Amino acid sequence: QVQLVESGGGLVQAGGSLRLSCAASGRTFSSYAMGWFRQAPGKEREFVSAISGARTFTYYADSVKGRFTISRDNAKNTVALQMNSLKSEDTAVYYCAERTKSSIATMKGDYDYWGQGTQVTVSS
Repeated sequence: QVQLVESGGGLVQAGGSLRLSCAASGRTFSSYAMGWFRQAPGKEREFVSAISGARTFTYYADSVKGRFTISRDNAKNTVALQMNSLKSEDTAVYYCAERTKSSIATMKGDYDYWGQGTQVTVSS
């Protein structure tokens, strides 16, 4: 059984940085694409970033491009999201998600497993 656990959320001032981490357990991690999504109050869950399996391709939503960086450590079964130059609009619950395919996808329905989320609050 696959389990994903996010950590690293918190309160930060606008312009600051946070690093989120997602730990996966239950199966081999390295073969599958991972993604980060976020959901603000009253809004739909939206795509943030994704990283492919064995070959490390990455993709970012326009809203975070140039500010966020996704990475993975397959030996530790973790994926991280480094968030810099944070804005109040980035305030949301951030979710880690895993596909059962290696290629990147940007739609919620393309992911099979989800973590419980970690809160990121950006003050201004």
